[in-house]
Amino acid sequence: MSVSTTAGWYLRRLSRMGPLEVAGRAGDTVRRRRWRAAQPDAPSVTGARFTAALPAGTVAAIPPDAAKRLVAEADRLMDGHAEFFGVVRDDLADPDWWYDPKTGRRAPGGYAFDVPYRSEDAAGDIKQIWEPSRHQYLTVLAAAYAITGNERYAERVAAHLRSWWTVNPPLQGVHWISGIELGIRLLSWVWIRRLLDGWPGAAPLFEDNPVARDQIWHHQRWLAAFPSRGSSANNHIVAEAAGQFAAACAFDWFPSSGRWRTDALRSLDRHLRANTFLSGLNRELASEYHGLVLELGLAALAEADAADVTVPETVRLVLLRMTDALAAVVDDRLRPPRQGDADDGHGLVVDGTGTDRWASLLATGDAVFGRLDWWPEVTGTDVRTPLLAALIRPYAKARPNAENEPSPHDGTATAVTRPATRPAHFADAGLTVLRGPGGIWCRCDGGPHGFLSIAAHAHADALSVEVRHDGVDVLADPGTFCYHGQPEWRRYFRSTLGHNTLELDGTDQSVSGGPFLWTRHARTRVLDTSVPSGGGTARWCAEHDGYQGSVHRRRVELTDATAEVRVVDEVRGPRRAARLAFHLGPAITADLTGSRAVLTWTRDGEERSAVLELPGELNWRAHRGESDPPLGWYSAGFGRKEPATTLVGTGFADSARQFTTVLRFRD
Repeated sequence: MSVSTTAGWYLRRLSRMGPLEVAGRAGDTVRRRRWRAAQPDAPSVTGARFTAALPAGTVAAIPPDAAKRLVAEADRLMDGHAEFFGVVRDDLADPDWWYDPKTGRRAPGGYAFDVPYRSEDAAGDIKQIWEPSRHQYLTVLAAAYAITGNERYAERVAAHLRSWWTVNPPLQGVHWISGIELGIRLLSWVWIRRLLDGWPGAAPLFEDNPVARDQIWHHQRWLAAFPSRGSSANNHIVAEAAGQFAAACAFDWFPSSGRWRTDALRSLDRHLRANTFLSGLNRELASEYHGLVLELGLAALAEADAADVTVPETVRLVLLRMTDALAAVVDDRLRPPRQGDADDGHGLVVDGTGTDRWASLLATGDAVFGRLDWWPEVTGTDVRTPLLAALIRPYAKARPNAENEPSPHDGTATAVTRPATRPAHFADAGLTVLRGPGGIWCRCDGGPHGFLSIAAHAHADALSVEVRHDGVDVLADPGTFCYHGQPEWRRYFRSTLGHNTLELDGTDQSVSGGPFLWTRHARTRVLDTSVPSGGGTARWCAEHDGYQGSVHRRRVELTDATAEVRVVDEVRGPRRAARLAFHLGPAITADLTGSRAVLTWTRDGEERSAVLELPGELNWRAHRGESDPPLGWYSAGFGRKEPATTLVGTGFADSARQFTTVLRFRD
């Protein structure tokens, strides 16, 4: 990054801040300089005890198949094998905590706030370095000990924690830069101590260990001093508050523990509400961050109930609404929308490979809040649900509400009403799900561009559609792939062309000012939704003003009788160059002839097919796996991408024409 680019980015970033945020960040800068001079020692502690153990019988309640998956994962970790964001590692038996295997670089040392972590040339891929130090793989090893009683798992956990604490003293190096990393790491340490409770070495590793106490104290001191602020108060501040609160409950050994606990709980309550629409959907409009925030909130609630700390009623209400919203939007295979950024971040990991994250969250929701009749069935098992359910008190105040009206969001209500039928339209989030026969699932995007002034995790995807058939991506959202280090790929996966919507004049609907910064946001409004309860034709219509001087309007219809999705696009304004993109899922093979594409795929050994009739007014071409510029890709997870077919129609749009696309599924 050049000096001029750096200066330009800072100016753009500053323009998205309010006066209070600017003042707060100025204070942070002064504090960082002051902290550089000297670091205090943690206060001396005598008689520290850990009292937040799991209730008797909790581990015995873990389903055998979930336990088997967990132990298999733990054994792979014991052999040193792991995968982070598509990069396979074989060095985890004795990790180098500052090493990035993707680039082969080590992050530089020194005072944490001097480390140039945004530069891949200087520090490597920061996500690759940070992820193992969230210590969530150690919670898996600790859970394996709890299940098996085999001390080799506990001994490996202890060795790695002691290694990490030695290499990463307070405020030194790359792991003391980002609050979300400290918050999630604290949450991991709480669960490691809890899961190792039967091991004789647990107390010597934690409460009787001055190094551990020093680390725990400094983590909490850091989080109390440098919370995410203003335009950055998204999922990061929730992670910071959840980790701080969990540690202050479970490791309540310090003179400041009570204040930290109170302040963190206040922040958690405030920001859970701020990050969540009244409908229960996450305001970042990014499904994976919905999952992350829900996991963090449930984990914090578990600590509150374990420590008998009273939480504001709004904390439980928000988590309840989030769980109901998740149950409402998933497809027949329990997959939520692929919307906005996704970086595979988790709040608490105690399960092995093959465990369904979304099924696990719904299972926990069932245990804590109780499932509603319209919820999808969850058949999978997991380890995390019985652990959390053993600590969280069941919530008995919720009742179904025939009118689907939300109750007050300020905690004044004594009970929350819940939807009596499955919601299809979330007006505040602008998200609508149309459903049809054979597992047809269609998400329509008519919501805000993103959350807060920078909309950090938004994509330029206004009016995009996403269509699945029995859980298979047919018209797909391509995903995210990367954050740092590969700007051309970051731009593509966030772009308008990278989504199933209409691009004008080769520009995005919203204007990007950096990889996590949007300086102008397209404004979208939903004009009509009609989702008949007894079948028939479901309809949705919305428009956005992202192209100055023109308005893009889109109508979507899903007809039960014909198993057909019809998309009609129109542009109100002067004649402009247009590109209409439809991204197919990686399982889909497309045979394009003129403006007609025959789509085929296999599901559970059965051949499936559909016909995509494209607007004849445009010239259509199939793209697959192109890199200069990027086009025709699908990212199943962070750091991973694979070729997939994208159909792009080029031509011109104006008020005199409409573009009609019909996707018709065959029996």
